[in-house]
Amino acid sequence: MKVNYADDLVNTRKIMSRFIVPMKGSPFAFRKDEAYESLKRSIAQFGVIEPITVLEPERYVRTDGNYQIISGRRRYEACKELGIIDIPSRVLRMPADDAMIALIDMNLCQRTDIPPSEKGAAYKLRLDAMKQQGYRTDLENDPTLSQVGTKFNAGKELSETTEDSRTQIYRYIRITELKPELQKLVDEGRIAMNPAVELSYLSEEAQKAVYDYYTENEVTPSYSQANQMKKRSAEGTLTPETMLQILDQPKANQVEMFRIPLERIRPFFGPRVPKEKMLDVIVKALEYYAKAQERKRNSRDAR
Repeated sequence: MKVNYADDLVNTRKIMSRFIVPMKGSPFAFRKDEAYESLKRSIAQFGVIEPITVLEPERYVRTDGNYQIISGRRRYEACKELGIIDIPSRVLRMPADDAMIALIDMNLCQRTDIPPSEKGAAYKLRLDAMKQQGYRTDLENDPTLSQVGTKFNAGKELSETTEDSRTQIYRYIRITELKPELQKLVDEGRIAMNPAVELSYLSEEAQKAVYDYYTENEVTPSYSQANQMKKRSAEGTLTPETMLQILDQPKANQVEMFRIPLERIRPFFGPRVPKEKMLDVIVKALEYYAKAQERKRNSRDAR
């Protein structure tokens, strides 16, 4: 993504931290993680090398007169913790909708650690802002649609300026329809993107049931299970009983597999013996072996 707001640049100067605030309505949360601590150590040693970017207060609407952060929230927070009062800042002058677009563009461009739920919220806000500028954003909400994306001009335009396709942008936006508890599981990687999109079509009550099942069993739905629940929901046949039946289905990735190279066992069978038959013979042989071992133990104990 190319981000260039040179035409909106007023100047670059140092601004006192007490006159700087986070952008109102920003979809991006601030977290004190390992990367933040590393950034803080770097600023403590070398200072702020890259200025933050802020929105100039509106001239005729002076509510608080603060500069809102468009990019550089972590640098700003690190400076506050380190007691740095004057923060190097690039000052932009633009309408509020353009500022939100700039905030989203810069974060999507500069960060690689954005959780799916925040990315979805960012794309949704981005499209809303573009709609205010005259773009068409006819997002579909038909739960019978497959995961192939939707037709909206703003989405096409947005996909051309980001690394995500229009379909992927749609998937991220669907994540915002999940309950916060499920969004958190998606952000933590416990629920994959595809099943998360299917779950987003369920009612709040059904989503709560999915989360309750997870807290009791520590098992999240597969794509197949989520898709079954989505279809049942669209048909009006999704009940607590059917949900439980679907969620209790064994998943392929939960079945442990033990593989034996075919060349190790083929000599004990004829060339045309199918694998299923080989498996039956091996299991019976292991059962015989287990019984033989048990007889040996019983014989030793009897001495």
